[in-house]
Amino acid sequence: MEKDLGNYRKSYEKNELLLKDTPENPIELFRIWFNEVDAHFTEDETNAMTLSTIGSNGFPKNRVVLLKKYTHEGFIFYTNYNSEKGQAINKNPKICLSFFWAGAERQIIIKGKAEKIAENLSDGYFESRPRGSQLGAIVSNQSSVIKDRDVLESNLKELEKIYEGKEIPRPKFWGGYIVKPIEFEFWQGRPNRLHDRIHYKLEKDFSWVKTRLSP
Repeated sequence: MEKDLGNYRKSYEKNELLLKDTPENPIELFRIWFNEVDAHFTEDETNAMTLSTIGSNGFPKNRVVLLKKYTHEGFIFYTNYNSEKGQAINKNPKICLSFFWAGAERQIIIKGKAEKIAENLSDGYFESRPRGSQLGAIVSNQSSVIKDRDVLESNLKELEKIYEGKEIPRPKFWGGYIVKPIEFEFWQGRPNRLHDRIHYKLEKDFSWVKTRLSP
């Protein structure tokens, strides 16, 4: 079976990104873009991002996770530390994040290093989650092989009984990572595939150097 996709084309014409109009700090440009997409392109799940890690087999793997907070230090998401991505980060904390907002014809690629956040911060976020999500984090031995879905459903019902009327503690194997960026690339789709690409790189003195890249 084959399918030729050579005639799939889209002309990107919604905006432009000029070097002279970009701020010195890429976090500020991220904030501007995120807010614009969140306000005007509701069909996009604005905080959905692709997380890329390198596994123990040497292969990269991408998966979509949800950004839960960003600060001047970096980007925070939560997961099971024993999952495939958690184990990959433990062995190689150099990761890549990417956001693609089709409605705005924009993409952001972020390279950085991931590290666990403080336990009290993970506790605070876990407490804010719905009870179903709290129990789900405990039930799921993420990335492990299971016989069928019935195993999950049965374990969930058992935990619901155990914690009925009780506070659910955060399991130690679940918590947050912060990705501290060292590079950003902002991509704005343009006509004739002459896209705008602005690259930021963190220098040793913690200043950012920005350049325009050829599309």
